[in-house]
Amino acid sequence: MAKTRNPLAETGDLLSVDRDSMRPLAERMRPRRLDEMVGQRRLLAEGSALRKAVEAGHVHSMILWGPPGCGKTTLALLLAQYADAEFKAISAVLSGLPEVRQVLAEAAQRFSGGRKTVLFVDEVHRFNKAQQDAFLPHIERGTIIFVGATTENPSFELNSALLSRCRVHVLEPVSADDIVQALQRALQDQERGLGGQGIRVSDEALHEIASAADGDVRRALTLLEIAAELASTDDGEITAQSLLQVLADRTRRFDKGGEQFYDQISALHKSVRSSNPDAALYWLTRMLDGGCDRAYLARRLTRMAIEDIGLADPRAQQMALEAWNIYDRLGSPEGELAFAQLVLYLASTAKSNAGYAAFNQAKRDVREHGTQEVPMHLRNAPTKLMKQLGYGTGYQYDHDAEGGIALDQTAFPDAMGERVYYQPVERGMEIKLKEKLDRLRAAREQARSGNHKGKR
Repeated sequence: MAKTRNPLAETGDLLSVDRDSMRPLAERMRPRRLDEMVGQRRLLAEGSALRKAVEAGHVHSMILWGPPGCGKTTLALLLAQYADAEFKAISAVLSGLPEVRQVLAEAAQRFSGGRKTVLFVDEVHRFNKAQQDAFLPHIERGTIIFVGATTENPSFELNSALLSRCRVHVLEPVSADDIVQALQRALQDQERGLGGQGIRVSDEALHEIASAADGDVRRALTLLEIAAELASTDDGEITAQSLLQVLADRTRRFDKGGEQFYDQISALHKSVRSSNPDAALYWLTRMLDGGCDRAYLARRLTRMAIEDIGLADPRAQQMALEAWNIYDRLGSPEGELAFAQLVLYLASTAKSNAGYAAFNQAKRDVREHGTQEVPMHLRNAPTKLMKQLGYGTGYQYDHDAEGGIALDQTAFPDAMGERVYYQPVERGMEIKLKEKLDRLRAAREQARSGNHKGKR
């Protein structure tokens, strides 16, 4: 009996093909097996614990932490595939608690029927505590295999209850060489990629695209797709000129409020502290390039001048304020040169945290000793009653003393005794301060010792 044609089915097949062709190249080329993933060698290497678990279909709830385009969504899809589980995805940006509850209810129903669900939650760090807590009982019962994806440090953004039920896996930016492999596969793949289009491109151009993607495979494939569209009007070759157009507005990864941001400001501060002007200039430029708030940079640079240079070179603090003022007057990009010159100076000049350390010690004594009374000889006596009560009695006016300093006069509360907080270093201007204070402190100690002997 001849097989009956089904025009609707054929039309559906054609529509499916058309829809596939309309999907972005990055989506079409999403890996279907672990072997197709590029990068993440540490996490997914042959014999690694995670790879063994995935290949065996024994998938656990997890948090995938890594930058954009490193393979978090792809890995979640593969987890469901290898575990023969239903894959459901929600976005913390677009979904609220009602949508979460609905997905969880469907997963519970599926679980009662004997099928597991991998629930992928993109941008999970954007969910608040109540929304994160909604997953907990379902993870415990095994109703869902929870896979949360985040670009932020889970320690800061996810509550401890959710973290305790999931294992955190760190994904790294994909190297340029690995991205080139993904681009070459896309150029050769005739089913999902560009293999049937006869696109010609040099190895140098592929490396340039990979470098511009800045660790993001999805972005690299998007750039290749745009370049291929231009090449179709240029005899099928991705030329240097067309590539220049595609990569004209390349940008680097920079998160103005996330961990990467604080890692970079930490690198800048520590490069200044270690007197490495070249590294300090590099990190400053990275932050400027990423669009960091210039007022924030000005504040942090001023802080460095106070905390790490201090009195070894008091000029640094004034230069920091001047650079801040110059930027406010000139704006970008001209004013950024003032920041660059400031960073070079801060990194190159003498360093001392003696003032910073002394201030912290003084604060600690204030906390520990509470409200100490001001010694009577240091109190002001503007009224007759206060003089009668002994305010100011015994005070020595330093300008009348020999050498301009009353050496045997204490300035600390009686219950505390003398303290030494400030210990100048032998660098920069603090060398002279140290010499003077060492002499002065020795003379004060000698004067106090003499007074004690005289009272015996």
